Amino acid sequence: MKRKYIQSISVLMLFVSCNYSSTQYMSKVKLHSNLIVAHRGAWKTLGLPENSIASLKQAINMKCAGSEFDVHMTADDTLVINHDEKYHGLDIETHTFDELNQFKLSNGENIPTLREYLSQGMKNNGGTRIVMEIKPSTISIERGQLVAKKAFDLVHELKAEAWITYISFDLNILKKLISLDKKVQTQYLNGELSPIQLKSLGIVGLDYNLSVFKNHPEWIKAAKDNKMILNVWTVNMEEDMDYFIRNKFDFITTNEPELLFKKIMK
Repeated sequence: MKRKYIQSISVLMLFVSCNYSSTQYMSKVKLHSNLIVAHRGAWKTLGLPENSIASLKQAINMKCAGSEFDVHMTADDTLVINHDEKYHGLDIETHTFDELNQFKLSNGENIPTLREYLSQGMKNNGGTRIVMEIKPSTISIERGQLVAKKAFDLVHELKAEAWITYISFDLNILKKLISLDKKVQTQYLNGELSPIQLKSLGIVGLDYNLSVFKNHPEWIKAAKDNKMILNVWTVNMEEDMDYFIRNKFDFITTNEPELLFKKIMK
């Protein structure tokens, strides 16, 4: 009886310790409050490959509010980082990781896996969000949802939840993520739904092309009234930066983070 009691206490202490460690990890994450999201990392000024770990690290070094990147899944179910659906002419969804990995990025890096990317993105990161765009599957809606589930599971395995914002053009991907965790941070990219429509689905933010907001300025006010996150892509011209700064967007996604930093410093 005494042995069972001791074992029960030990299990309880282990459970509390694990949860305390997770809570401690989450409490250490203080995200940067500026509005700059580096599009595919901070790559342009230094001539780094887009979506590389080097461009992610540069965005972190610059203290950007966020660094955006793109996720696909290979034929053998490896989650990899690349913007286009093809890598060196090979369709990512119909080729294996080993087939893709024979080609290097221009700086000598391998094509990053999501595990590598997240692991590196949390190292020495003083507060840059990791903005994960999950690309729609060209094969099926169900496969896109599988990618979402695998990405979500990996984020939880690595205890990266506090760093992650999920974005997608595929509404079904965001719905899948919300079904897994109603508190997950999601933003929709496609641009055809109003803030009220998104909120009814449990999506917390709009991340629309700049032309959408200029055509629907009423959505800016509606999003603010409903306490939704306002993000915009891809803003590279100074006059556009001024417009979205003036309209007090939460985030501005750009290929020119250095220029946008100069703007907000003024």
